[in-house]
Amino acid sequence: MERVVLVTGASGGVGLALCQRLLEEDGRIHLCIACRNEQKSEATRDLLLATHPAAQVSTVEVDLGNLASILRAARELRCRKLLHMLTTAEGIMTQTDRLNGDGLQEVFATNLFGHFMLVRQLQSLLCGNEKPSRLIWTSSSNARESAFSLSDYQHAKGQESYSSSKYATDLTSVVLNRKFNGQGLYSSVVCPGLVMSNMTYGILPVFLWKLLMPIMWLIRFVAKTYTLTPYNGAEAHVWLFKQKPEYLDSLVKYHSCTSGLGKCYVEPRKMDVDEEIAEKFYQKLLELEEQTLEKYHDLLD
Repeated sequence: MERVVLVTGASGGVGLALCQRLLEEDGRIHLCIACRNEQKSEATRDLLLATHPAAQVSTVEVDLGNLASILRAARELRCRKLLHMLTTAEGIMTQTDRLNGDGLQEVFATNLFGHFMLVRQLQSLLCGNEKPSRLIWTSSSNARESAFSLSDYQHAKGQESYSSSKYATDLTSVVLNRKFNGQGLYSSVVCPGLVMSNMTYGILPVFLWKLLMPIMWLIRFVAKTYTLTPYNGAEAHVWLFKQKPEYLDSLVKYHSCTSGLGKCYVEPRKMDVDEEIAEKFYQKLLELEEQTLEKYHDLLD
């Protein structure tokens, strides 16, 4: 059976680096890159084929902050009968938030709920296969229980929407394992470390980053999660890609790390998650899914 990999946020940063590294690891995979618009998808595909001309690379257009876009992409993927691995490689690294067109908090929708909906829509493809399917979620070391509340799980009232959404990601992964491991679907969580990407550069002016970079390279001798480059940040994703998911610990987050001399490695760390809260949160996600799908009947099978 052909091994198929779907990578979201594939047009830049860790997502693009992950695509490149996966093709280097196994040129026989069918790589499906997901981007927000067709031009980005095609440009990314051309870039990958320039270095791997024999690779199988297809594209799908999806905006994970837009429910209609997610449903259309899921329907297209079901028609293609694609999918063995999903990795969330793009988020919103900001504490500011707003409502999106679906009436959802934008950071929550883009970092978690959009991916959750995509998984739910592709559940028939992910479960019950001859070989295990896997989900790889990009979380963060900034995923903190103190930023998350079941009563405000979209984080409409606080100022830590990013941290809340990433903790919600950890909770979701834990529950998915409990419910679907028996059907051959396995979920893992990674942290890419501190990566310098377009999103990171948007936080401060470029000239400030240039001044700080020598210091950051020095800090890496004591802070191993300063991966700095997208290539290094994708280390945990690539490592997981090569593992048998049924032997992994569902309560562990896998961190991309880099030594002061530039050696990449993966460090597993136990996640601080309450499994009872995870189950309650999953039920809230299902309720929200039911509510939001009511206005999209025409996009459902």
